[in-house]
Amino acid sequence: AAMLISGYVIAAHRVRAAADLAALSGATVASLGGDPCAAARTNAAAHRAQVVACKRVGDQIDFVVTVTASVTVTSTAPGLPTTVSAIAYAGSEEVR
Repeated sequence: AAMLISGYVIAAHRVRAAADLAALSGATVASLGGDPCAAARTNAAAHRAQVVACKRVGDQIDFVVTVTASVTVTSTAPGLPTTVSAIAYAGSEEVR
């Protein structure tokens, strides 16, 4: 049971970090006029995560990039989820 729980804890930490980094990457690219969601997907993939939702709200100066990322849990049991997800935001707080 301890190995099962630790697998979910590790996956939760990984997905939170991946979502944060993907949102920051997206916000950086958005501030330069690029596609924030493409940057978020690339960054998440580099951290073995997948972007399942990405949205940019606002204009070129005041904006927020919202990223939902997921990772697969390596050790699961029947009836338990096989993925965990996290949401992260980056950009100007006034827009959110």
